[in-house]
Amino acid sequence: MIALDASALLALLYGERGQERVATVADEACISAVNLSEVLGRFARDGHDPVAVLEQIETTALEIVPFGTEQAPLTAALVPATLPHGLSLGDRACLALAAARGIPALTADRTWARLDVGVDVRLIR
Repeated sequence: MIALDASALLALLYGERGQERVATVADEACISAVNLSEVLGRFARDGHDPVAVLEQIETTALEIVPFGTEQAPLTAALVPATLPHGLSLGDRACLALAAARGIPALTADRTWARLDVGVDVRLIR
């Protein structure tokens, strides 16, 4: 199992560089609902119906993990370590999901490789 950052799923869905790496783990991946919202927002920005995109994503094996009171404090606890690197709420949600499950996180964001937050960060490019 691996936790996908929005950047990883977007690379796969938009056919961007690194998509092959994401495709190899897509059947055994999960994503936070926060990161899914980022993905849907990108599609909405590009003129697509986010509900239709969500329906397509839900037909895949990708596990969508709700963001709630269990994830919130884990995500918040990452603020001190990630603030100097400019990570967003979505970035921290992905890292918190990976940490909670003891699984790697997959991203296109090279900044994550410099983090020391107890998560195995893997880059798609």
